[in-house]
Amino acid sequence: MIRLGICNELFEGWDFATVCRTVKALGYEGLEIAPFTLAPRITDVSAPRRRELSAIIEDAGLSTIGLHWLLAKTEGFYLTTPDATVRNRTADYLVELAEATRDLGGTLMVLGSPKQRDLLPGVSYDQAFDYAVDVLDRAMPKIGDLGVDLCVEPLAPSETDFLNTCDQANLMIDRVAHPNFKLHMDVKAQSGETNTTVPELLTKHAAKAGHFHTQDVNLRGPGMGDVDFGPIMKALVDSGYDRWASVEVFDYSPGAEETARLSIATLKSALDAASAR
Repeated sequence: MIRLGICNELFEGWDFATVCRTVKALGYEGLEIAPFTLAPRITDVSAPRRRELSAIIEDAGLSTIGLHWLLAKTEGFYLTTPDATVRNRTADYLVELAEATRDLGGTLMVLGSPKQRDLLPGVSYDQAFDYAVDVLDRAMPKIGDLGVDLCVEPLAPSETDFLNTCDQANLMIDRVAHPNFKLHMDVKAQSGETNTTVPELLTKHAAKAGHFHTQDVNLRGPGMGDVDFGPIMKALVDSGYDRWASVEVFDYSPGAEETARLSIATLKSALDAASAR
């Protein structure tokens, strides 16, 4: 069964416990966390603080989904660099993020972070691909041992010039060949793929996807723009996908509570309609 969650950075500046209570009251089952909302680096969050946060989430009646925006607002990490020292440092940090995910009670991480994977000057796409695989080959055995899935996110060309389609992401997944390295899908990101639609992409790929993000292409929540979530959620259900669908928005201007309320109402309506057919 598809479970609905929401990403915590929408509630910027809110007390963490208040976020959890609000999210639960609105009907969400899970909370997904951006590390930069906790500390500049996840290693700055102590083990006691991680246990405290996990308890706050659990006490609110929620599940911790995991982490996303893994490398956002950090320095010194890069997925596609020719610098082996930086690649090794990046791999080690991904493992540290996975340790935090486990400590917080989560089971997955979303690897998007477009500005830490853009092609560097003089580096071809194929070279960048090999460098990224090197990072992941180093990190994935330890991430898998922690019981965490790392889900790689194809992003639109407007955000990055590396891994823009589900097919490209799946080539990397096949190359890394680790059972905990999976595809992440996203309405806004997959709307950037040409000659196809989000429902078509979900029909093709969602059954094997590890995670799914929902939002409108206008950067607001589901139901706050022109995207029709009926066909999207129907394709997701019909594909056999049975994991989390998290609301991730980038335009917070309508307000956190209103965004969260309208988003879950839209998704639940679409899921009910899809399940009734």
